[in-house]
Parts: sequence; C-alpha cells; structure tokens
Amino acid sequence: MKSRGGTIALCYRFTGSAGRDCLSRRPRPGGPPSSGSGGDTSQNHADPFPAAVDDLWKRRADLDPADAEARGVVVGAVDLLDTGGARVAEVRGDAVVVNERARRAVTLAFRVLGPVRSQVGDFHHHDRVPLKTSFDGVRVVPGAIARWGAHLGSGVVLMPSFVDIGAHVGAGGTVGVWAAIGSCAQVGENVRLAAGVCLEGSPEPDGPAPALVEDDALVGARAVIGAGARVGRGAVIGAGTVLTASTPVVDALTGEELGRGHVPGRCVAVGGTGGAEFPGGAFGLPCVLVLRRLREGWRHDEAELGEILREHGFSG
Repeated sequence: MKSRGGTIALCYRFTGSAGRDCLSRRPRPGGPPSSGSGGDTSQNHADPFPAAVDDLWKRRADLDPADAEARGVVVGAVDLLDTGGARVAEVRGDAVVVNERARRAVTLAFRVLGPVRSQVGDFHHHDRVPLKTSFDGVRVVPGAIARWGAHLGSGVVLMPSFVDIGAHVGAGGTVGVWAAIGSCAQVGENVRLAAGVCLEGSPEPDGPAPALVEDDALVGARAVIGAGARVGRGAVIGAGTVLTASTPVVDALTGEELGRGHVPGRCVAVGGTGGAEFPGGAFGLPCVLVLRRLREGWRHDEAELGEILREHGFSG
C-alpha cells in the first residue's frame, strides 16, 4: 500500500454485495415512506404529514401560487421540517428510511410559492423560498445562509455556509466555512462538518436517499458525501474524500469490500484508489478505505487522528 499525493492506492478484491448497501428503495406508488434494506419495514411510525400532500402531488402540474388552499397545506408541511417536528429521512434499525411525502412537500413549495424580494443588509434576494427566521439556541455567523424548511438544532454553529430547504442539522453540530448542505440532506447530533464539506441533497421524490451523516461523526475539509451515501455514527471521514452511493468502501487491512456508499460507524476512512483490470489495461478507480475502527465512546481527538493518518502515509 502506497501513499500517492494524499490518496492511498490499494489493490482490493470486490467481495461485498450491493444488497448490503443501506440505501433507500423506491417506494410503491402512493405507498408509505420508503425503507432501505435490512431496516424497519413494519411502518408502525405514524406519518406526521397530511395525506393532502399526496393529492396535491398528483395534480402538481396544475398548481400555482394563486392556489391558497394548496399553499396552506404545503407551508404547514414544510413548517414541520423547519421546526424539527419531522424529518425527510432518518435511520431506523440498520436502514435509511425516507419519507416521500416530506420530499413531495419540499418540491411542491416551488410551485405554490411565488418569487418574493427580500433584503439582508445590502444584499438583495428574489426567491420562492424565504430565508429561515427561527434560530433558537443557534449561532449564525455573518455570511451564513439557511433557507426556511431547514432545521437547525440547539447549539448548532453556522459559519459562512449554506443550508437548503428540507435539510436537518442535529443539536450541537458545527457547519464549517463554505460548507453546503443540500436540500433534504440529513446531519445528526454533535457532528462536525469542516470547511468546504458538501452534502448532496435529493429533494425529488422516488430519487436516491439524500446524503446522511449520523451522530458524533466528523467530516473533513472538502469532503463530498453524495446522494444515497451514508456516514455511520462516530465515523471520521478524511479531508477530500468523495463518498457516493456507488463508491466501494474497503477494509484497508484485508482488502475486503465492506459495501458501497456506507462508511460504518466509528471507522476512520479516507479516499483511495483501487486497481481494476479492463480489456484496455489496468486502471485506478476511486474507493474509500477504512484505516481503523475506533473504540466505543471515542470522542474527536485531533492528536490521535493525526497519528492514525501518519501510520498510513498521510501527513496528518
């Protein structure tokens, strides 16, 4: 195993199964919230969103801002997301469960809300979705932008960054400078997103699950977590790592593929390159390498993380 400019190159064997991915399945038309494999599919959780959202979705092509009744339904649904009374997606058991009714409400907001001019200081805005106005217990540094419909838990710190409609950031989190949390992307409690992190949203119903980062995780600078990808509880993602729904996640010690698009909990993971043979020759393909599994209850320790990275050829 060699370090090449901060990226580890490793020849690994693809022994995992795509069926082990913790990704959202497409729901049945008109059915309940979708569930990933291996999770809670009993649907015993009451849906907080009204069935009227589904009715509006069926006739969405005919909706416009003049429909006050439709606007009332959609605004009420998005308000639930804004206050944290409901979420677009969450982990149940070992699966990511997506509430498609919530995503429909987010998408419908762009049909039933008309453009409105607003102003913050010398900055002028003209948008269908207003800026967020409720920040109880949240620190918002000048330059940070959060749209209505995004939930920010108590104790969250927003450095100059962007949080889109439908996103969820749990209590005690930090969103670093120029980080972007896409529409409906989900972040757990006590999560640190370093500078420039990008979490891809997925507001369109029946699409992949939005990016999801579980509690107590740390995502390094300029890392990208794509739609359908998941960072487990307490995991550490190295700077510059790109994790998509199809990215192989590989145990660097054994070469075993652990799955795709999901870094397990309490793992230290970095971007890498895996060797693959094609008729045209041997090429390197992106992967994510698990370098170490952290002990239960581990808290972020910069010195320890630096030592782990140096063991594997990184400068820290």
